[in-house]
Amino acid sequence: MKRICALLLTAALLTGPAAAAGETAEAAQPALDLSAASAVLMEKETGTLLYEKASHEKLEPASVTKVMTLLLIFEALDSGRVAKEDVVTVSAYAAGMGGSQVYLKEGEQMTVGELVKCITVVSGNDAAVAMAEYLAGSETAFVEQMNRRAKELGMGDTTFLNCTGLPAQGHVTSAHDIALMSRELVLHHPGVREYTTIWMDSIRDGAFGLTNTNRLVRFYQGATGLKTGSTDSALYCMSATAERDGMELIAVVMKSPTSADRFEDAKALLDYGFASYSLVSVYPDSPLAPIPVLLGEQGQVQPQLARECRLLVRKGQEGQITTRVTLAQDLAAPVEQGQTVGEMEVSVDGQVRDTVPILSAQGVERLTVPKIFSRLLEQMLMAG
Repeated sequence: MKRICALLLTAALLTGPAAAAGETAEAAQPALDLSAASAVLMEKETGTLLYEKASHEKLEPASVTKVMTLLLIFEALDSGRVAKEDVVTVSAYAAGMGGSQVYLKEGEQMTVGELVKCITVVSGNDAAVAMAEYLAGSETAFVEQMNRRAKELGMGDTTFLNCTGLPAQGHVTSAHDIALMSRELVLHHPGVREYTTIWMDSIRDGAFGLTNTNRLVRFYQGATGLKTGSTDSALYCMSATAERDGMELIAVVMKSPTSADRFEDAKALLDYGFASYSLVSVYPDSPLAPIPVLLGEQGQVQPQLARECRLLVRKGQEGQITTRVTLAQDLAAPVEQGQTVGEMEVSVDGQVRDTVPILSAQGVERLTVPKIFSRLLEQMLMAG
């Protein structure tokens, strides 16, 4: 029992994956030749930062702002608060947005799904404001939600003043913060890919064509999104996402001198990440054996990992991953389903990188006193 208690205490102290969102990888980063004033490369699943350049510098994000707009939209969609088929009526204010747009008219009606397509593919400011008003009643109220969500995500460099990214004094964020909100969007709302991977499409029954402002979607292997942005003061910005071999990366560049530079910077970051890192699924070396249960309705329980273990490692370190499993020798009934019964410690080159709790896959009730005597009697008769 002492051993079981120790295991329970150990598991209670576990914090899950070794790398929290925004934690920097230990390896020294390369000297990439980037034109961007600020940049970040993040691995989506673990949130590990693989490269940083002036990552907390507060800069104008232009339309990359709409990553947060999309996050709030998809949170509403995935919670069932709104549906893609809902019809939105465009206000005069939304129709009057300048910059990139799909030329919505006051009173025009369009579904939520179509407006999301306009935001993701051509960065429609009018579509973004129409959705902000639909979700929050006004753009002002929606921006309050944006800033509240940014605070929840730990985006300490960010102040939003609108949902579009149109120039406004004090509307700033950082490459680091863009990576955080991009990760939140693509990790928890994978349905956004349905829109961010569109290269060409149309609205209004084919009358108005759309071509993605993110040319990586067409020309970079594994590109999955995400959002471009540019103004005269912000210059050229981007949050680019791409996935290869089960690993998705987020590359953020801010204030690149030209549009071409922006895409080249993003490609350089992504190329570095895919060439240097792997995301590896880790399992015990052998199947977990059942654990005997003392005085239980059933004689044993099957242990199982509490969660999948996915480890981010440098290329070439895959063979240096080792696991050490510790299991309770036995358990005293009652045993609860999900009760901690051990742990799997995962190391890379001798350094512990993750600890995964091992849980009971089922519950086992304790035998009643009559059942104990009945079982003893059966055993005596069988022995005779």
